[in-house]
Amino acid sequence: MKKFGYLRAVCAVPPVKVGDCSYNADEIIAACEAALAKEAAVVLFPELSVTGYTCGDLFFQSTLLAGAAAAVRKIADWSVGKKLLVVVGSPVRAGGSLYNCAVALSDGEILGIVPKTYLPNSQEFYEKRWFHSALDLQADRTDFFGEVALMGADLIFALEGWPEAKIGIEICEDLWAPIPPSSALALAGATVILNPSASNEVIGKAAYRDALVAQQSARLNAAYLYCSSGFGESTTDLVFGGDAMIYEKGLLLARTASMVPEGKLAAADIDLEALVHDRCRQTSFGDGAQGIKIREIVFESADSTGLERFVDPHPFVPGDTDQCNDRCREILDIQTLALGTRITHIGGAAMVVGISGGLDSTLALLVCLRVCDRFGIDRSKIHAVTMPGFGTTDRTYDNAVSLIKAVGATFHEVGIGEAVRAHFADIGHDPEVKDVTYENAQARERTQILMDLSNEVGGIVIGTGDLSELALGWATYNGDQMSMYGVNAGVPKTLVRDLVRYVAQEDGGEVSKILYDVLDTPVSPELLPPDASGKIAQKTEDLVGPYELHDFFIFHVLRNGFGPEKIFFLAQKAFAGVYDDAVILKWLKNFYRRFFSQQFKRSCMPDGPKVGSVSLSPRGDWRMPSDAQARLWLGAAEAIEI
Repeated sequence: MKKFGYLRAVCAVPPVKVGDCSYNADEIIAACEAALAKEAAVVLFPELSVTGYTCGDLFFQSTLLAGAAAAVRKIADWSVGKKLLVVVGSPVRAGGSLYNCAVALSDGEILGIVPKTYLPNSQEFYEKRWFHSALDLQADRTDFFGEVALMGADLIFALEGWPEAKIGIEICEDLWAPIPPSSALALAGATVILNPSASNEVIGKAAYRDALVAQQSARLNAAYLYCSSGFGESTTDLVFGGDAMIYEKGLLLARTASMVPEGKLAAADIDLEALVHDRCRQTSFGDGAQGIKIREIVFESADSTGLERFVDPHPFVPGDTDQCNDRCREILDIQTLALGTRITHIGGAAMVVGISGGLDSTLALLVCLRVCDRFGIDRSKIHAVTMPGFGTTDRTYDNAVSLIKAVGATFHEVGIGEAVRAHFADIGHDPEVKDVTYENAQARERTQILMDLSNEVGGIVIGTGDLSELALGWATYNGDQMSMYGVNAGVPKTLVRDLVRYVAQEDGGEVSKILYDVLDTPVSPELLPPDASGKIAQKTEDLVGPYELHDFFIFHVLRNGFGPEKIFFLAQKAFAGVYDDAVILKWLKNFYRRFFSQQFKRSCMPDGPKVGSVSLSPRGDWRMPSDAQARLWLGAAEAIEI
């Protein structure tokens, strides 16, 4: 889907018969047909796939070399009129030497031939017996059985009319080298690296190979396709499991089942826009590009429809329970060390935190507790304050009081009703008018109490606001927007819930029961009176939209730099069956309006730790003028048709 920056790629591992080039060509063509049916732009086959990797001294036989060339020609003839880049492995003679090569074909032509640079020659591998390195190549092209083709490790294959779609090739052992050729290819612009390989199976090798591919894709800010030989290779001494995988920036998109006899495909859509975004943002990426010379070969490819990849509806929250618990543990450690460092730096000051009975203030209190326990501070130095107001319900009040007392913090209760009514009288506000003044006066009164109490006890005010609230500006300026240290500033709302749940699971006692009830309570600032039954009437997500949608928007706006149309498209896939298109679009527009108009609140936020890949600190990850206009983004959102 070129429109949204996605390139569809396939790794194919067909059955092979060693030395039977005609059979292998037919299996490759059948796999190409399957890739074409998937609307792929690129299909990669294993190392020496037209002959088989385990031919041994047969590689010196002219009959095998001629058969390999005929097989490549047969595949090329099949590709006539088909907009598909096919990369197969074949031995190629050039200048009196034999090379282990990847041959790139498209629309009936041999576009280029890439020889292997680093030849393994130890233990079970002895490729130098037959092949020469790309470093030995004397000419930049060769006559491949009557057809002259460009040859070299410096080739990049570029998709016509798509500047981001550039493909480099390295072969098997090249990836194991201290400085893989793919490093230079990526610096020269390649966003996709193909690796036709023949990696045999031994105990522990699969995990090592997987880690190597993941790491290289992450290091290069690239997609990496790795495709290894499979069933049919000679088992005289080795077994080849047909391991094939597609990684993008360290994230696995697709892989084949290993150790099975049938042919197999792994297909995925590679997000080239995200790759280029990260390369632009990582300014050190291109620092080593000077002096790298490449030759670019242009090819055409058909476009794909749909999306061949999983879109995570909760990008901040791992779907796997163990991974989620690990992330929660790590985030709590980061928050604890951050706040502990600040408290230690200012001489062991007390921690003053407002407790509402809601998620954010609960998390802030839990972090304060961990600071006390880890740094040897008595929990009484936590001054936890509940400040019931006009919207406080019995449920949240009871949870706040019970939690403070259960954890051993110093308890304070300061009702704000009388002070706020006096303030209304001072400024001439009718308390029957439940407007923004009515709400914000309560938030600012609470902040004043916390600030003044911190002076009284020699402490600092611990902020409770989270990343999602900062993005939406869902905070009262100089009210709950302000503190002396914002411990939750880097945590999105969807992850706040999991952090509290993680601690509840850890505790298992009376505190755990309170935390589970907090988790079950609707998110609300409680600034408007309860309903007739005494329950929360003012529910945040009814007003600003579901936080799981907003966290999805935040991730793709800030982490990937995507525009409204692509984010809407991804949200449709991620939340299919959960929200209809009209709901998604409504809250996407609301997100952009609020995100731009509320920047002034983020521009003067207090210190707070970054915990993930997205942060809104005005001193760190996000620098944006408060006067920036949302017109372009809102215009793009308004143009979306549903």
